[in-house]
Amino acid sequence: MPRRPVILFAAACAVIALALGLITMVVVGGRQQAAQTTDSATGQPLVGGPFTLTNQDGQVVDEKILDGKWSLVFFGFTYCPDYCPTTLGVLNAVQERMGEKAKDLQIVFISIDPERDTPQMLKDYLSSDGFPDGVIGLTGTPEQVAQVAREYRAFYQKVGEGEGYTMNHGLTVYLMGPDGKFRSAVAHDLGPSRTVTLIENAMEKG
Repeated sequence: MPRRPVILFAAACAVIALALGLITMVVVGGRQQAAQTTDSATGQPLVGGPFTLTNQDGQVVDEKILDGKWSLVFFGFTYCPDYCPTTLGVLNAVQERMGEKAKDLQIVFISIDPERDTPQMLKDYLSSDGFPDGVIGLTGTPEQVAQVAREYRAFYQKVGEGEGYTMNHGLTVYLMGPDGKFRSAVAHDLGPSRTVTLIENAMEKG
C-alpha cells in the first residue's frame, strides 16, 4: 500500500477510536449521573435528605421529624392564592377519610418564602378552618430553605419586586416513609380518594 493512503487510513482509524472513546465517556458518565439520582437498592429517586429548619412554634428541627411516621411533605407559602390552600383542603379530606390510619400520617408544609413566612405567620396560617389538624409548618433562612428544596428537587422562584411579589413553585407532594425515605410523588390533582388509596397501598408495602 502506498505511503499516503497508509497515513490517511491510520488517521481515519485514530479519529474513529477517538469518537468511540468520547461516546463511551458520555454513556458511562450519563449512567453514573443517573445512578446518583436513584437509590441503588430500591430504584427510587433520591428525594429528601438532611435539613435544619424552624417550626411554627419557633423550635429548631431537622429531618428526624420524619422518623417513625408516614409524611406528606410539600412546599408552598402563606401568601399563595390558590394551590397551597387548595392542597391543604385536599389533605384535610384525606386525613378525614383515612380515619384511625391518619394517626400514622403527618403533613409537613415547608415555606419557600422565608422573607415573609415567620414561624408566627405559619402558625396563624395553618390554624385556618378547613386545613388539616396538626400540620407541621417549617421555615428558615433563605439558605436553609434553598438547601431543603435542593434535597427534595423542589422548584421555586421569586417573581416581582417590592411587597407585591409572589412565588412560583412546584406542585408535587412527597410521600415519605417512616424511615424518612421517599416512597411516591402525589400529583396535585389526584384528589382525596385516589390519594388515600396511594397512601394506604404504600403503607401496606412498608
